[in-house]
Amino acid sequence: MDRSLLKYICECRQRGEKAALVTIVETRGSTPRKAGSSMLVFPDGRSLGTIGGGCGEAEVRRQALTALDDSRSQLHTVRMLNDAAADEGMVCGGIMEVFIQVL
Repeated sequence: MDRSLLKYICECRQRGEKAALVTIVETRGSTPRKAGSSMLVFPDGRSLGTIGGGCGEAEVRRQALTALDDSRSQLHTVRMLNDAAADEGMVCGGIMEVFIQVL
C-alpha cells in the first residue's frame, strides 16, 4: 500500500472522517492492478488512489458507497470478462477480488 495513502488514512481517523479502504486481495487472469493495490472511497463519492480505473473501479466505488451506508465491510468480486468490459475498452479480461473495509 502506498505510504501517502496510509498517512491519509491516519489523518481521516484522527478527524473522525468516515471512509472505505478498498484493497485488491486476489486477481485471476489479466487485471490492471494486482493484489495489494488500494484506494480510499469517501461518502461523497471522492476517492484517493486507484485499483485500476475504468468500469471495474466504478463498480467497486458503488459497492464501497453501499458498504459505507450499511457500515459493513465486505468482499466483492469484479469480473472483467463480458461484452460490457470490451465495450468500455478494457483489455484485461480477468477477475479481481477486493475487500472493502469500512473505517
